[in-house]
Amino acid sequence: MQKKYLAVAVASLLAAISTGAQAGFSTFTPLPASAGPSATPATPVTLSSPNFKQTTIADRATQNAQAPGSNSGSWDMITANETGPNAGRYLFMPFETGSGGVQRIDLRDPNYNTRAVTIVAPGTNGFVSGDASRWTPWGSYLTAEESWGAGSSKGRLFEVTNATTAGANGGNFIQRSIIPRVSHEGLAFDAAKSMYFVDELNGGSVYKYVSANPNAATGDEYFAKGQTFALKVGAGGQFEGNNGPAVTGSATWVAITDAFGKAIAGVSSLLNDGTIDGRTTADHASIQATGFNRPEDLEIQTLGNGSQLLYFTTTDSDNNANTADGRSRVYTYNTQTGEVRLFADSSTIDLATGLPVGGGMRNADNLAIDAKGNIYIIEDRDGGVDDDIWFARDLNLDGDLLDAGEGLARWASNGTPGSEFTGLYFDKFDPNVAYVNIQHPANGVDRTLMINAVPEPASYGLVLAGLGLIGAVTRRRKQQ
Repeated sequence: MQKKYLAVAVASLLAAISTGAQAGFSTFTPLPASAGPSATPATPVTLSSPNFKQTTIADRATQNAQAPGSNSGSWDMITANETGPNAGRYLFMPFETGSGGVQRIDLRDPNYNTRAVTIVAPGTNGFVSGDASRWTPWGSYLTAEESWGAGSSKGRLFEVTNATTAGANGGNFIQRSIIPRVSHEGLAFDAAKSMYFVDELNGGSVYKYVSANPNAATGDEYFAKGQTFALKVGAGGQFEGNNGPAVTGSATWVAITDAFGKAIAGVSSLLNDGTIDGRTTADHASIQATGFNRPEDLEIQTLGNGSQLLYFTTTDSDNNANTADGRSRVYTYNTQTGEVRLFADSSTIDLATGLPVGGGMRNADNLAIDAKGNIYIIEDRDGGVDDDIWFARDLNLDGDLLDAGEGLARWASNGTPGSEFTGLYFDKFDPNVAYVNIQHPANGVDRTLMINAVPEPASYGLVLAGLGLIGAVTRRRKQQ
């Protein structure tokens, strides 16, 4: 019986040690204001906890020194190889330039000079304005162009089918033309493996592609046949704008292609190359999809009951056209109930002050989710002035910030002049690691930062105490 009690005590302590050692990113003191310019380009971010550490793991100047002209800059959204061999080893990101490409960072390469390599050369297939970045359920990499309009040949979705194994400029870069043309930013897959995307436009829509083969083993299979829908809130046809209320309520998905991904006669806007214009089709009188004011990124969160929320930002939305007192919203769409709700805006409480965040949060752009399911909101503002990352403290993870103690907290502030934060990504295999890009800085040197959450000293004390107790138990058993 004594052995049993000792074993239980040891197991309980080990559990406590494990919890303490997993510091995570949700324990911090909110920054009261943006940090201003930094004089240290390699460590330019003001972090909200002394237990958070930052390290530059790649930069554009080094890569171009190793392979001149290989990197066109403006590093955007980040993802990793989340499945398959060597899962979590590589980071991927596109170049958001007029000559776009894709690069890969090998996190296991100790050589700073060689760990970053361009796998899709700038300008391949006329690729421009690379923005979207998502790992697929079947194990490949997707990116897409944030560029679309009348007469354009862009707005395309691409798959890199050999992202983890490609050599320099050796990525198989395949356009998936079944996806309608829009100005892409966020991509997300839900539990049913439907793919969501947006049209980044003042008046742009939110879309969903449902493959006829959701459990496909390859992109060829997944994109061979499927149907695209546009989101319609209520009666539809609204334009969120910058001088009106949030668009919320019950929503439906309205087909803009047929079940094979082809044009619906008299509805779909067919382009000369046989692809479909997702923007004009969503606005068709028979569709009337809801027009949000510059929808950008997407993120999926799974709730305790198994249902999922799709989060999306609308960067230029406002209720009074006055940027000074705040601009932008974050919405949720419940994939089970079909309800669109407001998650955050300028009226949400700033946990540093207890007052509405107001003009403190503007231009919500990217979204990220950590290992505990917390949502982060990344601004598209001016580095060195007011470019911040906000932590959304949703204590009960119910998709709102209305309960006591909930609100927004400034988690990090970018001090690099001329730049913006992009692509915050939390490591799927280590809850204490995140990555973020410093994009298009004034000095031209984009960089990727690793942020570590280091366990507090008390956690190390727990580890030592636990080891001591284990040793004592072992000696006692030997004596007995």
